[in-house]
Amino acid sequence: MDDIKTIVNGLANDTIDEVVAIRRAIHAYPEISFDEVRTSELIQKKLSEWGIRFQAGIATTGVVALIEGHNPEGPVIALRADMDALPIEEKNEVEYASTRPGYMHACGHDAHTAMVLGAGKIIHELRDYFSGKVMLIFQPSEEMYPGGAKVMLEEGIFSRVKPDFIFGQHVLPELESGTVGMRGGEYMASTDEFYITVKGRGGHGATPHLNVDPVVVGAEIVMALQTIASRNANPAMPTVVTTGKFIADGMPNVTPENAYLEGIVRTFDDNWRKSIHERIKSTAENIARRHGARAEVKIAHGYPAIYNNPEVTERVKAYADNFWGKQNVILLPQRMTADDMAYFLKEIPGTYYRLGTGNPEKGITSNLHTSTFNIDEDALLPGMTFLSYIALSELERDRD
Repeated sequence: MDDIKTIVNGLANDTIDEVVAIRRAIHAYPEISFDEVRTSELIQKKLSEWGIRFQAGIATTGVVALIEGHNPEGPVIALRADMDALPIEEKNEVEYASTRPGYMHACGHDAHTAMVLGAGKIIHELRDYFSGKVMLIFQPSEEMYPGGAKVMLEEGIFSRVKPDFIFGQHVLPELESGTVGMRGGEYMASTDEFYITVKGRGGHGATPHLNVDPVVVGAEIVMALQTIASRNANPAMPTVVTTGKFIADGMPNVTPENAYLEGIVRTFDDNWRKSIHERIKSTAENIARRHGARAEVKIAHGYPAIYNNPEVTERVKAYADNFWGKQNVILLPQRMTADDMAYFLKEIPGTYYRLGTGNPEKGITSNLHTSTFNIDEDALLPGMTFLSYIALSELERDRD
């Protein structure tokens, strides 16, 4: 193709109204992890209307579509979108606000799905002009462990056709609409969860000498866990250990039998990650033992860290410089948030970058995972166009 940018821009302008409508339909009916039934049905409906072959029912609600060029022999490029919403009550007053109390798309997965669908339509319309294949991955359950990516891989989505490269984009309100951000190498942290049950001896709150107070033990454990990041971690290694839940269901005058703690671990190095798990276990058990209590510790091993292939990321940055303008391409800092796109990136070289969707002039500034999160819908057009541009540029690169 002589000028990929011009061609995809033209097709995108013809497609944007439909993409906005898709995003709004998904936003209005949010579905949580592994329950994305209506979202999956909408994806299948659109793919069928456009004549794009797909397989559904992967990892429960996942959908994988395949677009073949005029010569299917050639590289395979994958574009990934996640589909699930969050158990958050939406407070936005917009016409497409959530119609399901207690659920909302507070992380932009509605936009991710709509943009990959739009990119798929553009690429399908250009199938007579390229060799190779483009795979569209609509993944369930990014927000809940074990994560839909892991399940899709276990079910063999790449057993017949394996991509050579994979790409994904995630909205980010910290970046203004009209910009993109990327980072090669280690970008997002691994994520694990810990669950600690402190077993004491309950009794009357006025007779503490007769009790083994799990509240005091739990409080000491919480404070001690903070030293893992502040005193045990190499200062050059980003580390987060956060206790987000502490339940000790007694009364003002009743010491409970047990206390329950839950939290997260985030870092980038797998060896240090393992060491953190061991320190959490030994810290909790030793503190409890010292007080005459007992601590049961469970570590749920979550998503690995996201590693963006440096060479692939540099190529995407070059595409971005051309598409967005160098002044609008941002070098991202590392993030301690996590994403199960990491599983795909461990299997296939690729990159996961950020699409700016914030717009202070429109009042769109709320962070991800908040009840007032929204996106500047003006970002949908360049977002889906750039996905198309990446895929087609990669296929063109192979021909060169």
